[in-house]
Amino acid sequence: MTTTAEGRRPISAEALFTPFDLGPLHLRNRVVMAPMTRYFSPGGTPGPGVAEYYARRARADVGLIITEGVFVGHPTAGYVSTVPRFYGDEALAGWKAVLDAVHAAGGKIMPQLWHVGVQSQPGDAPDPARPPSSASGLLGPGARVGEPMTQAEIDAAIEAFAAAAADAARLGFDGVELHGAHGYLLDTFFWHGTNERQDRYGGDLPTRTRFVAEIVRECRSRTRPDFPIVLRFSQWKSVDYDARLAPTPAALEQFLAPLADAGVDIFHCSTRRFWEPEFPGSELNLAGWTRKLSGRPTITVGSVGLTQDLFASFAGGTAAASGNVADLVRMFERGDFDLFAVGRALLADPEWASKLRRGRLDEFRGFSREAMGQLL
Repeated sequence: MTTTAEGRRPISAEALFTPFDLGPLHLRNRVVMAPMTRYFSPGGTPGPGVAEYYARRARADVGLIITEGVFVGHPTAGYVSTVPRFYGDEALAGWKAVLDAVHAAGGKIMPQLWHVGVQSQPGDAPDPARPPSSASGLLGPGARVGEPMTQAEIDAAIEAFAAAAADAARLGFDGVELHGAHGYLLDTFFWHGTNERQDRYGGDLPTRTRFVAEIVRECRSRTRPDFPIVLRFSQWKSVDYDARLAPTPAALEQFLAPLADAGVDIFHCSTRRFWEPEFPGSELNLAGWTRKLSGRPTITVGSVGLTQDLFASFAGGTAAASGNVADLVRMFERGDFDLFAVGRALLADPEWASKLRRGRLDEFRGFSREAMGQLL
């Protein structure tokens, strides 16, 4: 039994530590480490410290680790030299060492394949004249920072994601996650505010999924039929926290259907606060609605275990790491989601999952933004 730090009635987190199976993916529990950029990979190559960082959490009852975002091999995927790459012999050798360390610790691991798209400004690039990649050259509605991607650039991006997925399968990773949220490249095709294309990649919401659906299909063709593919998506955008990719359940179903048909196995539903209902008239959050409408398993994420959301905690202070555990258990037992991803709480406290499992919530280490500067 678990008692919250605020002294509320005891709860049991036992349900969160039941196994989960999807094809070849066998997880010992429902705990997922959320992807969090760390800037500790000089030259884009993860070293022993990164391997130990992930293995430490696998040893402490995290069932699945989704790595920090890793740049795919596309010319404008990302330029920060301390963010890891997922291409090139040196970087892939570094990731193989991370993979081996996590597997030795009893965990499973997937890389999050990432293209920052329009979130990278031209001055960040080795060639300042090269514009960032995006669906229509828009950072947000009316905010033009470049030109729409050409078909050749789109084809190259699809190839980059597929090549990374093929490398992940070859190395022995347990699947891949495609980062399709928060205004990055894939998301700029999803959202009407950044996709004004008049070709086969623009138009209504189902049509705006075509670019990502093609990536999913190519990843599938380059791996194997049962290789797990996760897609992370969000309603909110970095330029508009109140944005709604799908404003109604019907629109959400139209969005999800072509992606599920393309081969997405699990949807990772990014919200600011996981406990908040997504649509009026229902208690279901985004993961709950996605699970209901798509028939696919879902991961919920968004301030799991914390008393403050991401933006509030970065403004200063410490977010206690025991908040909302009762909500998490209640919503899981109701069937709203299959897995839950823990970000900042797990970043600040590598043993967060073990403490939850053993009912030691009063020992959780709270998150503060200073934790981002350490590789605990």
